[in-house]
Amino acid sequence: MKTNVCLYFQVHQPSRLRLFRFFDIGKDSHYYDDFANRTILRRVAQKCYLPMNELLLKAIKENKGKFKVAFSITGTVLEQFDRYAPEVIDSFKALVDTGCVEILCETYNHSLAALQNVVELRNQVEKQKTALKKYLGVVPKVFRNTELIYSDDIGVAIADMGFKTVLTEGAKHIMGWRNPNFVYSNPKCPDQKLLLRNYTFSDDIAFRFSNQGWPEWPLTAEKFVGWLSEAEGEIINLFMDYETFGEHQDAACGIFDFMAALPKAALATKKLEFVTPSEAAAKLKPVSPLEVPQPISWADEERDVTAWLGNELQQDAFNKLYSLVEKLSIVNDPVLWNDFGHLQESDHFYYMCTKFFSDGDVHKYFNPYDTPYEAFINYMNVLSDFTIRVDEAYATKN
Repeated sequence: MKTNVCLYFQVHQPSRLRLFRFFDIGKDSHYYDDFANRTILRRVAQKCYLPMNELLLKAIKENKGKFKVAFSITGTVLEQFDRYAPEVIDSFKALVDTGCVEILCETYNHSLAALQNVVELRNQVEKQKTALKKYLGVVPKVFRNTELIYSDDIGVAIADMGFKTVLTEGAKHIMGWRNPNFVYSNPKCPDQKLLLRNYTFSDDIAFRFSNQGWPEWPLTAEKFVGWLSEAEGEIINLFMDYETFGEHQDAACGIFDFMAALPKAALATKKLEFVTPSEAAAKLKPVSPLEVPQPISWADEERDVTAWLGNELQQDAFNKLYSLVEKLSIVNDPVLWNDFGHLQESDHFYYMCTKFFSDGDVHKYFNPYDTPYEAFINYMNVLSDFTIRVDEAYATKN
């Protein structure tokens, strides 16, 4: 029996906030740095999205449909594609049309709603489903929560929305002696299947590929395929940010050549075959339930949610934002709901992270602010203005 390989890529760009000063509060309610959002989106499209989509399309055709991948594309980045780079949407459509690419569902705004408000989580999932139908013509069947955040209870909430398969992290503290290269189930919802990221193999590509100090450098497709062929288990889930290719790992390091060679090298072994998450769920049975009492994620060494909610700054901002839900529901203004969605993006809380040890370099790479405190102050200025708008709208309703 062949080992299944499931390749999944996360596509997301945040709505970056402009410099919002204390004196702007109550006077100017345009929160977004449109220039930065356009500039970065266009750059990443040219360096990553367009060339990688072309590479994958070619690989699917060359391997006669035996090469398959999956994507999760946030509503926030779909908005930016539509506004700044519509050709990227066309290139994703071309991939979907092959029948070898599955599009997964997630939160529209790449938010942390699953940790705080199930109703808002459902709202964002429904909005995401509508966006995927509009832009790509697909109805997703598998769920991937923001940053692979998952727990038993989150799984139940997702199952209630109709998703019987969920992607999450094969976190060491959850797995113990167990192998992530199998399908597991949610003990509170036995029909729900869990596909667990193999973080060692995934991070070999996503983080270590260009590190010349890594003992395994340089990583070739043949070497990597050899590792996959020898691994125990039924399925190896390789999950990573799509921006790994060309943005986080520059084209000059050979990352595109590696990916171009990978499908053919894997299929040539006769030991490996590619599957989408839906195919994996249909094909494989869970080997056992997997208890995840506290939320896990794919971030940092801890594989928990401390990257976004690990300090008082983050918790204060997070709690104040979600305290507005009841008033927003009463007001029900689409403009306010839209801003609320963008303010929920997990990136804003990630920028406030104060970890400067094992994971510090990773946090600095993704952070447009010089310090977490600047990120917090800027965000709270925006949130103060947003709160005023919500309160004023609420007052007119009563």
